[in-house]
Amino acid sequence: MLLIRTCTTALVTAGLLALAGTATAAPAVSRFDDGSFEYPTAPANGFQTYGTGSSIGPWKVASGAVDLIGAGFWQAAEGDQSVDLNATTPGTVAQTFTTVPGRTYTVTYSLAANPGGGPSVKTGRALIDGQNFQDFSFDTTGKTFADMGYVTRQFTFVARDDTTTLAFASTTANSAHGPVVDDVLVRTCCSDSCCG
Repeated sequence: MLLIRTCTTALVTAGLLALAGTATAAPAVSRFDDGSFEYPTAPANGFQTYGTGSSIGPWKVASGAVDLIGAGFWQAAEGDQSVDLNATTPGTVAQTFTTVPGRTYTVTYSLAANPGGGPSVKTGRALIDGQNFQDFSFDTTGKTFADMGYVTRQFTFVARDDTTTLAFASTTANSAHGPVVDDVLVRTCCSDSCCG
């Protein structure tokens, strides 16, 4: 269930965002419905491959194929599971959520990469409504399944419509070992001072 806390402390669930009142409390925090890829449950100490058109909970595989990594296979940034954006081909996962046109949002996520095979540097991008908002790369040199070396990445965007689609896409070709994404978080600001 999507939980969004607005500036007025109102809670909204089931993917709806309500903006109420004019209080200037702390910024709202929106964790996507399953921002840490916890369901469905992948095989323990294993993974499940999903191809184009498949759903991973509220996430859709928009292109290629990705692996949902189960508990114990490697270190997750948050919870038990994560997503390798390369399975048999580079893949893209996307989720659409409710936004307010003109409002600023900050996206944070944890980034690592599959250290099980080359290339050592895995690359990808974060997209908003199909537009590239952030290129990313991760060097797996010295990383292991037990110590993935997650880093936190962040970017902001201004919503243009009442729904927005966030996607993560691999640009690592010719490999079944891609960038890894986990712990996706969205923060919506009551003013520009909330973001950054």
